[in-house]
Amino acid sequence: MIPSTLRLAPLVAAALCALSVPAGASSHREAPFITTAPKVDGTDFYLFTSYEPGRSDFVTLIANYQPLQDAYGGPNYFSMDPNALYEIHIDNNGDAQEDLSFQFRFSNQLAGGKGIALPVGSKSVPIPLVQAGPVANVADANLNVAQTFTVTLMQGDRRKGTAWTVTNADTGASVFDKPVDNIGTKTIADYPAYAAKHLYNINLPGCATPGRMFVGQRAEGFAVNLGVVFDLVHAPAAVITDPAYLGAVPNPIASSNVTTLALEIPKACLTRPGEPVIGGWTTASLRQSRLLEADPKSGLQRTERVQGDWVQVSRLGMPLVNEVVIGLPDKNRFNASAPAADGQFATYVTHPTLPKLLKIALGLPGIAPKNYPRTDLSTTFLTGIAGVNRPANVVPSEMLRLNTAIPPVPFAQQNRLGIVGNLLAGGNDLAGYPNGRRPKDDVVDISLVAMMGGLCMANGTTDALGFGAKCKPSAVPLGATSFKLHDAVDQAVTPFLPGFPYLNTPTPGAM
Repeated sequence: MIPSTLRLAPLVAAALCALSVPAGASSHREAPFITTAPKVDGTDFYLFTSYEPGRSDFVTLIANYQPLQDAYGGPNYFSMDPNALYEIHIDNNGDAQEDLSFQFRFSNQLAGGKGIALPVGSKSVPIPLVQAGPVANVADANLNVAQTFTVTLMQGDRRKGTAWTVTNADTGASVFDKPVDNIGTKTIADYPAYAAKHLYNINLPGCATPGRMFVGQRAEGFAVNLGVVFDLVHAPAAVITDPAYLGAVPNPIASSNVTTLALEIPKACLTRPGEPVIGGWTTASLRQSRLLEADPKSGLQRTERVQGDWVQVSRLGMPLVNEVVIGLPDKNRFNASAPAADGQFATYVTHPTLPKLLKIALGLPGIAPKNYPRTDLSTTFLTGIAGVNRPANVVPSEMLRLNTAIPPVPFAQQNRLGIVGNLLAGGNDLAGYPNGRRPKDDVVDISLVAMMGGLCMANGTTDALGFGAKCKPSAVPLGATSFKLHDAVDQAVTPFLPGFPYLNTPTPGAM
């Protein structure tokens, strides 16, 4: 006989699909201010030892910005903000201060300074589109808008440290071309080939081996049951605790695109001798003041004067922290803060509200763990796990931490639940979240498991993960059920590339 839960699967899947369409919402618009500035909204950060064959001596860093780009978002699409500063930071000694910062600045110019024009009668008139015909090459003559960028590597303090220019290892150039977004197949017949021409080998100061870089539009690699999750988990508890429904719903944001800043850097150029653990996070900053001209001059940008210091408006390390851990009054503050000041947010980690919100949303009294303060979460989010990704000397702070000495695992063998899944399976995959983050890692499900005490269950009575005496299985009301929590969308089936830049070809605006 077919179990009743499985007989209901088609009906449940249909119901969840109907509920999962995001009504203008985004999983990444995590703070009130950043909703007004999507061009500088950091959406996801990935940090992992490269698992592309032959590249295990490299670390991949992927910073995504501009959430939920509709592929048909013409005619202007999704250029980056030339008045913004986009950064990827690395702490390689555990002191919660950046030691290396990769800074990206963008520039958008009209072709020939005035744009492509066509003869109309007796006049030459500028065209209204970003392209005047098919596009296939870097700086293609049919592109009406040239999007270029530069990269500066700061050693030490991000504002006062030593600045070095990142250059093209093949040409020596310091200005790079960014591919235009995937307008559609008539404009760009072979987008993978076109985008590949914008993959650069790069020289880094003091680094004997070149790295690689790609900056451009990619398919959204994050999978989440978006509408359901933020509608007070609009799904029956029996569904989200049953592995039979793990992939019951297609990823509702699968057709969206993002803008990716991807780097692949030799491990030796990111780490310090004797310390294989690095921490990373991304930021975006705007100038302190902006004055809009009442009468804009001709050009791509509305005429504006920007001045003052850089003001950080976006921050992202570990996924979902500002969205579901930091309280609403402090979300803007978190986005403006640096890891060294994270003590002000400690209560949100040691006494999280999400488990009690889930209790309310699911109508299940008593499901929230009681092991306060939550040493399992403070270890995972603020220090790294001893023996896995904790630096020898660490200042508690929120960032994505990666032990570069742990070898990568081929994509097919990666456990979608990262370290949690590896512990359950008794496997050999310690290269996944929260030890860094790979594209395949199902961070939504892992975070649900962790929030509801699953790490304490995995920790067991021996304190295998070093969480302390307060983290014990008896403090987890859901018990083994906490391992089964999921959002009904399976991250592991998201299509990715087998190598750098790993995130897939963006969805075209028209087929």
